[in-house]
Amino acid sequence: MSETKRQGAAARLLNAPWLRPFFLLIMIIVAWDLAIRLFHIPAYQIPAPGDVVKVLWTDWPELLSQTWPTTQATIVGFLLSALFGIPVAMLIAGSKTVESYVYPLLVFSQSIPKVAIAPLFVVWFGFGIVPKIIAAFLLGFFPVVVSAVQGFKSVDPDMVDLARAMKGSRISVFCAVNLPHALPAIFSGLKVSVTLAVVGAVVGEFVGSNSGIGYVLQRSIGTFDLPTMFAALVILALLGVVLFWLVDRIERFAIPWHVSQRADFVLAA
Repeated sequence: MSETKRQGAAARLLNAPWLRPFFLLIMIIVAWDLAIRLFHIPAYQIPAPGDVVKVLWTDWPELLSQTWPTTQATIVGFLLSALFGIPVAMLIAGSKTVESYVYPLLVFSQSIPKVAIAPLFVVWFGFGIVPKIIAAFLLGFFPVVVSAVQGFKSVDPDMVDLARAMKGSRISVFCAVNLPHALPAIFSGLKVSVTLAVVGAVVGEFVGSNSGIGYVLQRSIGTFDLPTMFAALVILALLGVVLFWLVDRIERFAIPWHVSQRADFVLAA
């Protein structure tokens, strides 16, 4: 009986959803190493996985210290995008006049490459964390607005009319009907925003910075230190995954009643 239980526990562990990405990652690393060996790809074009792991192991203290400025700029820029994006979405969804004025300008602003205007932030705000925060904010702002607008516009008008007929105030109706109905769409935008905020922070570091993972990438590209560059890319990918996971955890806590969360619960059970 105990042997059967152990086999069942091992089977559940192997089928765990969180373990499957690691299996895929191992397969990618093995294929990467085999491709280098079979096709004799030189190290100055693509480094071997072992060289990247060696850099991560030996230079971990420096890489960790350089990760903090990027993480700080990413989190602050993401929080600002949520803080300003959701109210702007409320105004756009609640007023046709505001939508006609603001929404086209938001779409127009997204056609401007952020890497092209990032040098202006350095000129205006100097070499520091502020340009990185602004770049992260600009990249994360638009997904929050678009998703939140879609969420607020998808609220059933009959539910709003019913709540108002029950003599609910504007604020109570918003908190009881509009906001809960829009939260799934808002969190979808936040999960996209937090990954784009990482990109924005790195863009700011590329333009003008002496710290951060973007600075490490720029320095390693200048010296053709490909193992360090790939190690920095791995750290950026891990940073994006961790921040995405945190937003996903908050979503599960905030809207456990939504069908997507209940479906995950049923599948997990």
